Amino acid sequence: MDTASLVFGVLAIFFWPVPYAGFLVSILGIAIGLVVRLQHKSSIATAGIILSGVGLLVTLINLKVGILDVILRKYFNN
Repeated sequence: MDTASLVFGVLAIFFWPVPYAGFLVSILGIAIGLVVRLQHKSSIATAGIILSGVGLLVTLINLKVGILDVILRKYFNN
């Protein structure tokens, strides 16, 4: 299970340009990593949590920039 958290963390880094996929993969990585971390201390699970957290942060920044882009394009095109 700890490897699954790490795999989802790496996938979160690659899926950040697609907000919905990046968000889903990041949340899954964090959830699996936290469950494994509660059961036993695993450095692989910790790495998965960190990578998933970074992926989630970058995904949320990308989402906010995308929303801002849509708003500004609508405002300046009129």
